[in-house]
Amino acid sequence: MAQSTIIPNRRQFMKTMAAGGLAAAASPLVGLAAHHGSKGVKLGYDNFAVRAMNWMVEDHLEYSEKLGIDSLFMSDLDHFKSFDKKYLVDVRKKASDKGIDIHVGTWSICPTSVTFKDDWGNAEEHLRLAIRVAENLGSPVIRVVLGNRDDRQTEGGIMARIEDTAKVCRACRSQALDAGIKIAVENHAGDMQASEVVTLIEEAGGSEYMAANLDAGNASWTLEDPLENLEIMGPYAATTSLRDSAIWVSENGTTVQWTAMGKGHVDWVAYFKRFKEICPGVPVHIETISGFNREIPFLDDGFMDMFRDMKATTLARYLKWARQGKARDPWKAPVGPNSDRADHNKDKATQNYQKAEIEESIRYCKSIGLGVKG
Repeated sequence: MAQSTIIPNRRQFMKTMAAGGLAAAASPLVGLAAHHGSKGVKLGYDNFAVRAMNWMVEDHLEYSEKLGIDSLFMSDLDHFKSFDKKYLVDVRKKASDKGIDIHVGTWSICPTSVTFKDDWGNAEEHLRLAIRVAENLGSPVIRVVLGNRDDRQTEGGIMARIEDTAKVCRACRSQALDAGIKIAVENHAGDMQASEVVTLIEEAGGSEYMAANLDAGNASWTLEDPLENLEIMGPYAATTSLRDSAIWVSENGTTVQWTAMGKGHVDWVAYFKRFKEICPGVPVHIETISGFNREIPFLDDGFMDMFRDMKATTLARYLKWARQGKARDPWKAPVGPNSDRADHNKDKATQNYQKAEIEESIRYCKSIGLGVKG
């Protein structure tokens, strides 16, 4: 479908969301004690949070049990030993025996994205495989992504990539419906703002078999306040990949440093109060990717050409949020005097750092009432 036929739907959607936002704004924020009403929201982590461990799904299940969490998000296909049905059903049973749900994901299914790889065949073959894996694992979703911010500068821009992705999803619609699987599209690495994710979902055929994967951290890379991102994507959400963000105004725009939960500038009390209201039954998965700074240089000439349809109010809200923060130094792994030993120490330090970040995040989330297990 041509870009001109997509944009009116998006504009109509934004009008609807604006009206809904007024009602949401009328609700007063509650304190921490009241927020403990979030008990009952399942809590887990995304395997990418501890990527330096190079664990397979079995290792993640053991770690999940130690953390006392309810759900495990295996967000790529590389960490399964086989795609054989018998093996996947066995993994499903192991998870069930531990009282852990599994959500599963994969990467780009946009055949024209700069990030697309043909490791699993063409885009349609990739998605069909991923749906089958999700079905055998008992996952209610298969998380997919379009690409990253560079796709906004490709021929036809992000709307062309949205249509290419929607076409792949439509081709797999009947398989997803037969399997009872939702194809959950993430706002990933600066590729799409929340309203554009919704455009893709609707263009692919709507929520009958499509859904969203909420990523609060990635919202900060697309000039969005995570709470506004939640209001728009939340009604479509089926799964999540959340992390905190520290943000501050910098020379060319803003700079973002992703952090452990509770260490950044997202108001999680307000976030999860609203999350419970508009995302019933959706688990919270934490995907910490901490330690580095990334500037969002929207003051640079040409940068905002990638966001021509962005609302001024969205940018204003983003800047108001950014003004809360002050600059932070990035994390650096220690380096020893011997080069071989230094590499080993750096790898070990990175592993320890990633585990510390996710463990601190799980503790924080439990402290504000998330999670089913004690």
